[in-house]
Amino acid sequence: MSHHNNNNNNNNEVPYTSVVDDETPSPKATDKIRKVSMLPLIFLIFYEVSGGPFGVEDSVNAAGPLLALLGFIIFPFVWSIPEALITAEMGTMFPENGGYVVWVSSALGPFWGFQQGWMKWLSGVIDNALYPVLFLDYLKSGVPALGSGLPRVAAILVLTLMLTYLNYRGLTIVGWAAVLMGVFSILPFAVMGLISIPQLEPSRWLVMDLGNVNWNLYLNTLFWNLNYWDSISTLAGEVENPNQTLPKALYYGVILVALSYIFPLLSGTGAIPLERELWTDGYFSDVAKALGGAWLRWWVQAAAATSNMGMFLAEMSSDSFQLLGMAERGMLPDFFAKRSRYGTPLLGILFSASGVVLLSWLSFQEIVAAENLLYCVGMILEFIAFVRMRMKHPAASRPYKIPIGTVGSILMCVPPTLLICAVVALSSLKVAAVSFVMLIIGFVMHPCLNHMDRKRWLKFSISSDLPDLQQETRECQETLIR
Repeated sequence: MSHHNNNNNNNNEVPYTSVVDDETPSPKATDKIRKVSMLPLIFLIFYEVSGGPFGVEDSVNAAGPLLALLGFIIFPFVWSIPEALITAEMGTMFPENGGYVVWVSSALGPFWGFQQGWMKWLSGVIDNALYPVLFLDYLKSGVPALGSGLPRVAAILVLTLMLTYLNYRGLTIVGWAAVLMGVFSILPFAVMGLISIPQLEPSRWLVMDLGNVNWNLYLNTLFWNLNYWDSISTLAGEVENPNQTLPKALYYGVILVALSYIFPLLSGTGAIPLERELWTDGYFSDVAKALGGAWLRWWVQAAAATSNMGMFLAEMSSDSFQLLGMAERGMLPDFFAKRSRYGTPLLGILFSASGVVLLSWLSFQEIVAAENLLYCVGMILEFIAFVRMRMKHPAASRPYKIPIGTVGSILMCVPPTLLICAVVALSSLKVAAVSFVMLIIGFVMHPCLNHMDRKRWLKFSISSDLPDLQQETRECQETLIR
């Protein structure tokens, strides 16, 4: 846990000497926990955002090779890079678990901070319920028994338990597991790229038919494959020297993700005659078979399965550490802030895992789309928080500051916001209704928790290791008044 004192010397860390701990473990207990270093952090980001080119096939189906390639080249500039830059600035401004919840709280107050936490946690857990199911769908072709009924349910439970246990054992283990899984799931595409070189015909990349484009599918495929850069911020308190490590890891993460999409698309569309309707989920394994044979197809399928596990691990760790961060800020009851002896948020992990198990019983389409909408609302809150902090506290310490002024920071948020509006506008009414119900639950939950706090039914407390948000705000207001 990195201790910062409130004066602006965030870079040289001064541990607190006189911290009165009542029930929280002494700082020494948490210092033993190993922090996450650069390489695992890059792969955690990789898995939170992408996990590899699985699922980008739809972009070719929707819009043909040229638009698919252009999309994955241009889109990161419109969407991923602004989101990653904001994460780097805000995540180093508040290097603690809870990430975007703390950004929104500091800019818009605890009510909106809590809503942000609820929406993001919910969308993370919904996302996570997908991965065991997708994993089994990849194995189904090899093991038909897993297609339905009891074997399927049992397999989902076993998978969830195994991955949850890994998360319980510590974030460094999860980080290095992500590195190994990442290398395993990127390698077959590197091999496929090399094999495809003699068969490449660049003219195939330039095929475009504007009259026949499914814009909804195209936008959604780009949007969801280049999303979730902010997830890593909920682990910022677990990162070694976050002020330097976080911005660098995000920088390398953007490059890694973009390349992991562009290269497989280049080899797949360039080396094989185009049949657009075949480009759906899982088509890369057919491309692999056509280019390299059955062994390469097998490797790509194994890589896809591995990638689903990696995404599950990364997502679950950021979800559960987010709950820990919220408890340390007094937004959730104290017991969420308790750490296991491996330094992991025990209750957060159990909550996230049980959410996953419950949701994997339900049918997916609506839920996933609702999660998308919640995600969009959360992103808009983050953009507002980012701009508001720039206007309200221009002089606050920002170890990493995006080199733009206030106007620049507003302009930078315009393209992604327009994009979010497009995604929201393209969603159905049913989805909007489901999302609305989820939002209302969040609105009701916050006052209920406050009531429990006032009645002393549950213990809430703000961790003494964290800088005081309110105090910083007051100091800034005083300087403004003077």
